Amino acid sequence: MLVVIKGAGDLASGVAVRLAHCGFSIVMTDLEKPTSIRRTVCFSEAIRKGAYRVEDVQGTLARSLDEIKAILSRKEIAVLVDPDAECVSKLAPDAVVDAILAKKNLGTKIDDAPIVIGVGPGFTAGVDCHAVVETQRGHDLGRVITSGTAAPNTGIPGSISGFTTERILRAPCEGVFTEVRHIGDTVGQGETVATVDGRPVTAQIRGTVRGLLSTGTVVFAGMKSGDVDPRCRPENCCTVSDKARAVGGGVLEALLMLREAGHVPADR
Repeated sequence: MLVVIKGAGDLASGVAVRLAHCGFSIVMTDLEKPTSIRRTVCFSEAIRKGAYRVEDVQGTLARSLDEIKAILSRKEIAVLVDPDAECVSKLAPDAVVDAILAKKNLGTKIDDAPIVIGVGPGFTAGVDCHAVVETQRGHDLGRVITSGTAAPNTGIPGSISGFTTERILRAPCEGVFTEVRHIGDTVGQGETVATVDGRPVTAQIRGTVRGLLSTGTVVFAGMKSGDVDPRCRPENCCTVSDKARAVGGGVLEALLMLREAGHVPADR
């Protein structure tokens, strides 16, 4: 069963890992210059590096349909520079999963594939997709919604050890981002983690740098640029997060449920 996942950031990559473990063939799309924060667990890194492994799953950059076929034949994930997901019309996948996490629908339609799943807010099950998977932390995280929408975006990050907005690093101005510390480093409150055109990006709390934009990324003022985890467990930087794994489980449930309902043949 062929699945196209729009987006290759950390939640999309968590979804991809769970589906890959279950034998699905996966193609992922992203920007030419991805802005993923948790780069150590993002298949978008394959765009920068040519290939990238998340846990035990390999993602490889594909530049043509023939390369996609070769990559899939090796049981790897094919990663494309394809911000508009134009590959959907060429590949005719069994399912499309929109995991861009833009908090709004950027163009996904319910007739894009036999199964269309929206991840997070911005989608309405039965209107622009067949199912929505909840991404808000809490009791309903990972729940499959077959009628209606996910919880609206609050603009407040989920609480980790009592910290929400304090965890997030944001660009102080427009300019070019430069790493000073790196993902996996433990930093103190007030420590400079990066700079934007020489202006410091400082940590508001003590913790491990779990996510950080790559040097050379062009940012705008206020843009999310990193994430500090107060639990101070560097090993967590290299594995799919609890949230991404839960959302991936929801997508897997939705795919199997919709396949069982006859959206695609059971042997696909």
